[in-house]
Amino acid sequence: MGKLQLFEIYLSNSRVIYSPGEPLSGTVNLRLGAALPYRAIRVTCIGSCGVSSKANDTSWTVEEAYFNSTLSLADKGTLSPGEHAFPFQFLLPTTAPTSFEGPFGKIVHQLRAVIDTPRFSKDHKCSRIFYILNPLNLNTLPDIEQPNEATTTKKFSYKLVKSGSVILTASTDLRGYVVGQAVQLRADIDNQSGKDTGPVVASLLQKVSYKAKRWIYDLRTIAEVEGSGVKAWKRAEWREQILVPALPQSVLPGCSLIHIDYFIQVSLKAPEATVNLPLFIGNIAVNSPPLSTGLCLSGLPPPLVPTAPPEDLDTAASGPCPVAHVSLPTKSHSQQQQPSARPFSYMAGPSSPEAEPGPEEGSPGRRQPPLCLSTGATVPYFAEGPVVPMPTASNLILPPEYSTWDYPYEAPPSYEQSCSSANPGLSNGN
Repeated sequence: MGKLQLFEIYLSNSRVIYSPGEPLSGTVNLRLGAALPYRAIRVTCIGSCGVSSKANDTSWTVEEAYFNSTLSLADKGTLSPGEHAFPFQFLLPTTAPTSFEGPFGKIVHQLRAVIDTPRFSKDHKCSRIFYILNPLNLNTLPDIEQPNEATTTKKFSYKLVKSGSVILTASTDLRGYVVGQAVQLRADIDNQSGKDTGPVVASLLQKVSYKAKRWIYDLRTIAEVEGSGVKAWKRAEWREQILVPALPQSVLPGCSLIHIDYFIQVSLKAPEATVNLPLFIGNIAVNSPPLSTGLCLSGLPPPLVPTAPPEDLDTAASGPCPVAHVSLPTKSHSQQQQPSARPFSYMAGPSSPEAEPGPEEGSPGRRQPPLCLSTGATVPYFAEGPVVPMPTASNLILPPEYSTWDYPYEAPPSYEQSCSSANPGLSNGN
């Protein structure tokens, strides 16, 4: 089997996840079948980010280094046959960013060991990847516990003469969530026209921005749900919720080449009207108890009995028209949750993540697994403390499978654009 039978890096207690500022220790283990002369044995701790303009390309266009430390474990000598262990320890910097891997770039932290052999002999090398997680505490973000709301108005003509408008208002109960929480979505559609609208669609979007020679945007639809359209002269309210699957956190502090953003996008197909609600996904939940569906509905006035639209459209166009309030039903989901409304999770594993149902509703053992695998990436993800999805009368929305994906370059508006009423793309659809 040759002189070198085993050459590997072992981390203490078989740890995989570390926090910035923590010590990282382990040993470099060797097993030799014969004596091995060497000039030096070294181990290096490296943290870096690389970004490419081509998908799945390891030839980086832009790189960014975070730390690079080398320890000399042994100087010039000869190793005898048998097993050897060389201990080492590094102190990870407090500014080290969270690990991430995507199609156009990655943040990688690893250990590399090398046996520098005498001249004309081949050097021996090995490496081991470890992960750094800098948890995002949602409570440190301003106004994170406040509802998130956006409104847009779309005008259109009826029979080329009579004009009408549709006002689309969408809101969520919070501005930040952790894995396993349900985004409580509410859409209010005020159809002030004599024409029916198209269906309303709500999507959870993930936008990963990579800074190569130019910014590259990887935009994915994580989950999607569709509601019915609104009849003429009706005002409808649509309530749904989207369960947050295992996803990378929104912020990668310390990294300037990769940015992760999330949006809830609510849109009408006809007339075309869209609002975007930016939100954060973190590791430590907002310190406010989630409201049950019953509590959400208890503070609302009872829906009015629908009334017929005006018979004379000419009269309706010339003056204000009474608008009836109705409840809008859901037509379809991207993926359907079983009626038991169990929590959804991803367990870490070497292959693609699979959905694993949790304990039954009300079970005392229901909790979020400590280690998850993110959708569309290979990053370990932690959720601190128990995460209990809130009870619901609707089915929860789960993410679709991503064995293939498209590469769109168009990204949703920025946070400032989506929250600004002065943006013509969001306030007026002429």
